[in-house]
Amino acid sequence: MLNWRDHWHPEGGGSETYLMQVAERLVAGGTRVTMLTARYPGAPAEETVSGVRYVRRGKHLSVYLWAAFTLLTRGLGKVDHVLEVQNGMPFLARLFTRAPVVVLVHHVHREQWPVVGRVLARVGWFMESRMAPFVNRGLPYVAVSQVTATELANLGVSPNRISIAYNGLPPVPAFDRVPKDEHPSLVALSRLVPHKQLEHAVHTLHTLREHYPDLTLTIMGSGWWHDHLVALIHELGLTQRVRMLGHVEEDSKFQELSRAWVHVLPSVKEGWGLSIMEAAYVGVPSVAYRSAGGVQESILDQVTGLLAESQEDFTDCVRRLLDDESLRSSMGAKGALRSEHFTWDATTAVIATALELR
Repeated sequence: MLNWRDHWHPEGGGSETYLMQVAERLVAGGTRVTMLTARYPGAPAEETVSGVRYVRRGKHLSVYLWAAFTLLTRGLGKVDHVLEVQNGMPFLARLFTRAPVVVLVHHVHREQWPVVGRVLARVGWFMESRMAPFVNRGLPYVAVSQVTATELANLGVSPNRISIAYNGLPPVPAFDRVPKDEHPSLVALSRLVPHKQLEHAVHTLHTLREHYPDLTLTIMGSGWWHDHLVALIHELGLTQRVRMLGHVEEDSKFQELSRAWVHVLPSVKEGWGLSIMEAAYVGVPSVAYRSAGGVQESILDQVTGLLAESQEDFTDCVRRLLDDESLRSSMGAKGALRSEHFTWDATTAVIATALELR
């Protein structure tokens, strides 16, 4: 497995959780799995966790060169199959190995490339939209949603080569159930990076502060955009209304989700939106942008949550849910029932079939 980060990377998120869950289930089924990812401070160059061998080489960009070199020199030993995770920049593994390659894509990064600067954005988008479909022509692809599958088809990937493996719901630990907050409350579970647009959640809080004098926002997650968000919160005078918890343990995560009234995910782009299903599991409806892609499938609009068309509409959707307890409860209950249909075993079965392991 080739991915630019692993589950424990400081910038790791839903896509890394996805790969870890699949890897551990493949191992449990008798498959030998090695995952090559980038290094980061405090991480060993190699280790085995839950039966999965982790090999860490290079950094954000050089990991792609390390992957090519390692495959060419057979530095990982005999490789029978390769699962390449394309998070924008492709590994192009088929150029460096004779082993069968499957390409896993969470979403197309067209809207996200500008954050890295004009030159690198052009290079990255060329690699993703032109080079990867050309080099990987004929290879099997796995997408995490129908929206992503459609985006790949628009880039020239043959639709009949694309399988869909939805995110599962991570094993939920036993946690002490807590009552709903007495006051209106929002929660966001996200990496703190620009394309997650958590500023929109902060601005929503600011807009609604007079209508809901006790309204609060809890943000769970870490990332290099942290200081920017703190500065914005201070500038808007919301320091007493926003809790930034950083990375939290699994039991604390579900406690915080379950106490909130509404979960918000104002991201530019999501292949699926794992946090939406985690919130749904504890009966909390979500608000996200329709244009974000995969959230059109993780949220059933008007049933398990609301999809917004603009930032103003995003705030209006949040207001609508805060105002209507009956609507919140109904959407939360339907979301909880729906969340049970998504399992990592089903996800792994699709990927194992694509890899021809079954």
